[in-house]
Amino acid sequence: MSTTPTRVFVARLLGLDVFDPLGDRLGRLRDVVVLSRGTQGAPHVVGIVVEVPGKKRVFVPMTRITSIDQTQIICTGLVNLRRFEQRGAETLVVAEMFDRRVTLRDGSGDATIEDIAMDQSRSRDWFVSKLFVRRGHSLSPLSRLRRNETLIIDWADALQGARTEPQAATQFVANHEDLKPADFAEALQEMSDKRRFEVASELQDERLADVLQELPEDDQVEILSALDVQRAADVLEEMDPDDAADLLGELPSAQAEELLQLMEPEGAEDVRRLLEYDEDTAGGLMTPVPVILPPEATVAEALAHVRREELSPALASSIFIARPPLETPTGRFLGVVHIQQLLRFPPFESLGNLVDKNLEPLSDQAHISEVARTLATYNLNSLPVVNDAGRLVGAVTVDDVLDHLLPDDWRAHDGEAPIRRLGGRIG
Repeated sequence: MSTTPTRVFVARLLGLDVFDPLGDRLGRLRDVVVLSRGTQGAPHVVGIVVEVPGKKRVFVPMTRITSIDQTQIICTGLVNLRRFEQRGAETLVVAEMFDRRVTLRDGSGDATIEDIAMDQSRSRDWFVSKLFVRRGHSLSPLSRLRRNETLIIDWADALQGARTEPQAATQFVANHEDLKPADFAEALQEMSDKRRFEVASELQDERLADVLQELPEDDQVEILSALDVQRAADVLEEMDPDDAADLLGELPSAQAEELLQLMEPEGAEDVRRLLEYDEDTAGGLMTPVPVILPPEATVAEALAHVRREELSPALASSIFIARPPLETPTGRFLGVVHIQQLLRFPPFESLGNLVDKNLEPLSDQAHISEVARTLATYNLNSLPVVNDAGRLVGAVTVDDVLDHLLPDDWRAHDGEAPIRRLGGRIG
């Protein structure tokens, strides 16, 4: 091991790049794995969790770490790319120890863990050595005066509560606020059910909605069902209507109806319409809120609409032109204007002059096989969907189709996970 300082604090390591000896980047550190030794001493640090390209999290044993400090981490380069799976006796420091409440052995009350230090012993093994804690509430008047005091204590100076005790998730959420929803969802899947619910409860409604949309359906149902019913309805309102409909379709009908009753009427109406379609049809796949403008709108107005941050790239690729009303189901559908056309014409040009009249809309009853074939044939990111009256009722995007065609467990599927050496090749 390196002779660099042997004490490091985990919170300062989060997000650091992990390199091989040649300087090639393996990925980014996301957590540290420790193994409890019970009454025999402080937990043994057994490895780190690294997010490698492809947003997959893998385990790197501490025996493969050659240097670790507050600026970078270097490993041997020999890494198993199989997705990390937590074993029963293992604990994730960031996910499961930060925010845990402990009792101080000096009798001064409770405290909450905000950071953990690990030291390297003479045997070159790593162990948890110190806790950075913030004092909590206590019956002691002196402790109440110190409520916001922070201090560093030895691991042995804190009495650990049972893992089944309730635990906050403030630190975890703050440390992972930079993660995209899909990556945050993957981190949730690595947790125990208890910890997953605690972290989900800490998230704001909009953030939780984005994360839920990236989880497998079983996990979505479990988390939503664990929430207070009013909060569950609020989260559903923040979800895309098609994703909310898919989730409600997995719930018992009585529970789904209760949630729909608690949602805002406008949002609930969109979801109810989607629930009427068979899941293998264009209507069952579509979103009812694409970008819809009248033919009199200009290129400048259209560009302003597709700049909206909440729009997915697939939905932002097309503007659907219809007669009023512009909420689905619209007036008569006129056609599509592709975003590339917007870039080729002056800002004051009317969209009605740019409509692609050769692109036929899909029927809301079209089977998914027809949807996929049409998208592939014309190399499109989205397609308009109309009802029998020729009114636009929504749009199907390529990501909606992929989600439907892939196996239910595609997010957790790795295929083969060979050993590879970074910067070279294993013979």
